[in-house]
Amino acid sequence: MVKSMRKLTKYCFVLVALSMLTGCFGSRVPLPARSQLEVRQMQTHVFDVSDFKLVMKAMLNVLQDEGFVVRNVHLDLGFLTSTKEVDVEDKSSRLWTAVFGTPDTRWQKTQVIDATANITEHGKQTKVRVNFQIKQLDNFGNVITVSQIQEAVYYQDFFSKVSKSIFIQEEGI
Repeated sequence: MVKSMRKLTKYCFVLVALSMLTGCFGSRVPLPARSQLEVRQMQTHVFDVSDFKLVMKAMLNVLQDEGFVVRNVHLDLGFLTSTKEVDVEDKSSRLWTAVFGTPDTRWQKTQVIDATANITEHGKQTKVRVNFQIKQLDNFGNVITVSQIQEAVYYQDFFSKVSKSIFIQEEGI
């Protein structure tokens, strides 16, 4: 009898807690679908610099400044890849799972941002196309979601930092 009362109390507590939490999660408004051309324009920037290697070095510096680990660089192709891992674990989710979950309960643990860049000489300019992709991983390292970053502001901010890095290199600062 005592065991069943404890079990019932535990389930009631969980039910109340979950109903309170559902009010905390607002519905997310999906972004309008972008055409491939719009995505490409957002991901591409042309720098008024003819020195291809200078732009490549600026890209590497910005990625490293932002916490990315550069995985591959192919200078002849103007291609680079890098990765950034961020711990996004919500401590309260972990606590709830420890108290009420089972050993196989999963929650969001890590966010991995992969960046690929294509740097091309374009006359007296250098064209850069960069792509950022986010993977959400659970506490077991399994992929929850994979999506491409499609916020124009994210790319504008990145290209602004690359411009500043190019300026710093050109000025020898």
